[in-house]
Amino acid sequence: MPIYNAPLLQIDAKETRRYAGLQKAENFSEERILNACEEAALLAVPRGIWEIYPYDCAAQTVLDESPFAIEGKSVGKHLAGCEKIILLAATVGEAVESQVTKLFEDGEYSASVLLDAAATAAVEQIADAMEKTIRQKMAREGYTMRWRFSPGYGDWPLEQQPELIRLSRAEEIDIHLSAALMLIPRKSITAAIGLARNTKTSEPSHTPKGCASCDKRDCPSRFIPDAGTQP
Repeated sequence: MPIYNAPLLQIDAKETRRYAGLQKAENFSEERILNACEEAALLAVPRGIWEIYPYDCAAQTVLDESPFAIEGKSVGKHLAGCEKIILLAATVGEAVESQVTKLFEDGEYSASVLLDAAATAAVEQIADAMEKTIRQKMAREGYTMRWRFSPGYGDWPLEQQPELIRLSRAEEIDIHLSAALMLIPRKSITAAIGLARNTKTSEPSHTPKGCASCDKRDCPSRFIPDAGTQP
């Protein structure tokens, strides 16, 4: 049950802009975005946790004392060929969320949206840093890592979120679920990462990642490629 609690020194302003839905707002103050990133970094309490389990890809089942059968064709396809699976959780804590709520209640709607976006960027950065840490260890053991896949991506139902909370030991870092299966604190994530043997055929040469893998075309946080790039 490794726990990750490295400091978050800087939050990506470009990603914050994207999560705020300001990709095309060329004249929006960059200073305001940077200020939101700085405030989120000061308020954030980064924490992460993960566990590694044997995985039966034919049955799409995480092998534990209480096995967990993963539902969904898209996640099953993504994990095809994997021998093990990492189940992880990450959060920036409750303080950022409380400040987002306070700003909104005070009528500072723009500042609230920017801080919320910065907190989203922050928790994604934490998960990225966790992946980097884990990847080095797994590479030494002869495994390649698939990119992380979360409930709600593709056809993986949110109803399976309780099993990710259980198997990742997320409650050890104070991540819980609401009655509506939403993560608490809200700026938290859970995810699965497949581990395949490091061979030339263990993973396709090109695999869609993140937004490219998700069929929710109307998502406001969806990545919009720069002009002239391939979608």
